[in-house]
Amino acid sequence: MSVTYKHPRPALAVDCVVFGLDEEDLKVLLIRRGVEPFAGRWALPGGFVRLEETLDEAARRELREEAGIEKVYLEQLYTFGAVDRDPRERVVSVTYYALVKLSEHAVRAATDAREAAWFTIDDLPRLAFDHEAIVDKAITRLRGKVRYAPIGFELLPKKFTLTQLQRVYEKVLGHELDKRNFRKKVAATGLLIELDEVEQDVAHRAARLYTFDEKAYRKLEKEGFLFEI
Repeated sequence: MSVTYKHPRPALAVDCVVFGLDEEDLKVLLIRRGVEPFAGRWALPGGFVRLEETLDEAARRELREEAGIEKVYLEQLYTFGAVDRDPRERVVSVTYYALVKLSEHAVRAATDAREAAWFTIDDLPRLAFDHEAIVDKAITRLRGKVRYAPIGFELLPKKFTLTQLQRVYEKVLGHELDKRNFRKKVAATGLLIELDEVEQDVAHRAARLYTFDEKAYRKLEKEGFLFEI
């Protein structure tokens, strides 16, 4: 005997805060909406969850369909459920944040998005729905987690310099870090592999390149290792 629910239910959606880092700033990916409500206004990539998919599958599908982004670090953030957050109907949004390497992702607008572009976190346009609050929540989460989990490496190319690594943490945290102290902490983790390579085609003295030893980190994590910067 099948059971169906007769009472009204809210629609379920997912919205994604996508962070990327260039040479200057930490940025957020926004799409310009091509449909009502808020047609023409900037918003986060997202949409309604289909009956046959999980929340994670819906989030990844929306990133793929609205911005052409695939295979990125993705983590569930928070649930937003204010009664009036969507003028169309009662909508609950399960939000996510994602970290991408800008050099590996050329975004493109699709489906109901007219345009996709990166914006500095300190200079965002007016956003649709309650997306400003979602971005604020994502920034707070990112700044907290980057201190105890190596997610900052998700913003870097596979091979990077120590200066590039420090810049990631400075841009995410929003303040400068002492160079000597930072490198001492990084070295203490034992999770960087020094490569027999240096930067190419740079005007200054070429710096040594490193890569993150994710395999070693996963092993240490199981043993109770705490990553801390």
